[in-house]
Amino acid sequence: MSKTISILGSTGSIGRQTLDVAEQMGLRVAAITARSSVDRVEEQVRKFRPSLAVLTDEAAARDLAVRLADTGTKVIGGPEGLLEAAVLPEADTVVTAVVGMVGLKPTLAAIEAKKRIALANKETLVCAGQLVMDAADRFGAEIVPVDSEHSAIFQCVQGCRDRREIRRLILTCSGGPFYGMTREEAGRMTRADALRHPNWTMGPKITVDCATLMNKGLEVIEAMRLYRLPLSQVSVVIHRQSIVHSLVEYRDGAVLAQLGTPDMRLPIRYAMTYPNRGESPAESLDLLTCPPLTFAQPDREVFPCLSMAEEAAEAGGTACAVLNAANEAAVELFLAEKIGFYDIPRLVALAREQVDVRQDPALEDILAADAAARDVVRARF
Repeated sequence: MSKTISILGSTGSIGRQTLDVAEQMGLRVAAITARSSVDRVEEQVRKFRPSLAVLTDEAAARDLAVRLADTGTKVIGGPEGLLEAAVLPEADTVVTAVVGMVGLKPTLAAIEAKKRIALANKETLVCAGQLVMDAADRFGAEIVPVDSEHSAIFQCVQGCRDRREIRRLILTCSGGPFYGMTREEAGRMTRADALRHPNWTMGPKITVDCATLMNKGLEVIEAMRLYRLPLSQVSVVIHRQSIVHSLVEYRDGAVLAQLGTPDMRLPIRYAMTYPNRGESPAESLDLLTCPPLTFAQPDREVFPCLSMAEEAAEAGGTACAVLNAANEAAVELFLAEKIGFYDIPRLVALAREQVDVRQDPALEDILAADAAARDVVRARF
């Protein structure tokens, strides 16, 4: 049960909802971090009174420090501030809600400090899953997933005495805003179209990843790392309603599912209360009024990023770091309206072709692969 938390990425969708949950539960917020959102962080500091506030943009941090001079909150600028927030002694739980590889080093630092990790930064496990899970074992740190799909699986395996009893994990996928389109139709879609997710309100990067299905591919890799299962035991189904958040099939044929309304406060709250469950003010799922539940196969021709992620998972080593970095760089270009929708998988494929894969990588190998993949993508524009 969490009592005091640090939030890495407090101004994003997950970070803001974590603050909602903290307020509802009466948790103390010890640290908050963001990139450059001075106004929003100032508002959060004045409301939650953390000991530490970090802005990785140093100019923004200087502005924030002036604004917060009348408070007792320490302000730090630069990426190193994330590490200080991650190991703050008074926090028992670190919520990693930053987007991208920036979350890797702070997560490892929090693990070494034996914190509970409420993990919402999937790139950490995608790029360095073996390192992260080995570190968690070595230091005795708890990793409790916050992503709705991985929280669902986490809940469904609580009664599993032996992971060999699992036949497969079944990740559900909304299909994103372009579900049912042909490749030609999807190719005409713009930034604005991609950001219209049918069920969830999220940040722009993850919303685009949902449109390409790369998000689901990254979650496949994350599931493999979290539960130490091969790709053959992780599958994906389209479930448009986002009511069944994921399922676990056991070797005797039983299938357990976790259902709930599409509200990220539910898995966030569970990550705070685990292994217990607390009362929640969130709307409960009403089976009599929710829509019919449907399931379908993903269209891998229209959405090739899912298969590309699975191929990287099979390749192992730094392949997933290359995939993730190239995707981040390509999505950044798409959001800037410099490339089209199908340029994203094209650029990811290009990086995978050009960046060598190293097996059994150390942290520096992963970071080098990340940088090389970004260079490949950015060199094209």
